[in-house]
Amino acid sequence: MNKESSSYTFIYAAILVIIVAAALSIASGVLEPYQKRNVEIEKKKNILSSVNKLTGYEQSKDKNAFVLSAYKQYMTTSFVLNSRGDIISGDAFGIDLALELKKPEASRALPVFICVEKNGEKRFVFPVRGAGLWGPIWGYIALNEDFNTIYGTNFAHKGETPGLGAEISTLEFQQQFKQKKLFDGDKFVSVKVMKGGAPAGDVHAVDAISGGTITSVGVQKMIEDRMRAYLPYIKRIVEQRRIAAEAVAGDSIQLK
Repeated sequence: MNKESSSYTFIYAAILVIIVAAALSIASGVLEPYQKRNVEIEKKKNILSSVNKLTGYEQSKDKNAFVLSAYKQYMTTSFVLNSRGDIISGDAFGIDLALELKKPEASRALPVFICVEKNGEKRFVFPVRGAGLWGPIWGYIALNEDFNTIYGTNFAHKGETPGLGAEISTLEFQQQFKQKKLFDGDKFVSVKVMKGGAPAGDVHAVDAISGGTITSVGVQKMIEDRMRAYLPYIKRIVEQRRIAAEAVAGDSIQLK
């Protein structure tokens, strides 16, 4: 065959494309388990960060092993809720919140993770996701057992501006949320991210990022919208506890 003919060029290009496609397919198959492992470890690391369980991580020789061990030790329980706050079957860790948010609200599956401290206290971790200035933002909100007080947070982003919106991923910004309250009495008010600074002593507000107003608003909306979806479950548990406490108090009065 004449090497200068169009047929030769076509066949040569076709063979080359097939070889490259096969090589990429093989590489993808080989790397896929490692990619999934990295995604798993990063997710577990972010969850642990929200409940302050990464102490010693930076000093550890095997960081992946540290994350897996800490997650197994502290994150002992997880479950999935529907939009009515009922526990349903499903793998909480395997849920992709980005995909769930594309579904109608009534059809969404909502994961919950529970951290159990050494003294038996529990922290309830709720995934959140929203929009920043340049792309998606996401994270985790950890609540104390009162389902009102924030124990810790973890926020991340895809493409916010370094030094501005990207500051949501810094410890300094995230620590502001500790001990803030989602409820004012029985009313859900969430947490405001306030441009110009939150008033001193305001348990429902934190300082916005200087120069990162849109991302700050995105964090505020993300927390409010995503935590509102968990209200049916939270309010049910709080009400059940109130009824149980009143029953115990009533029994105590009768015994006297």
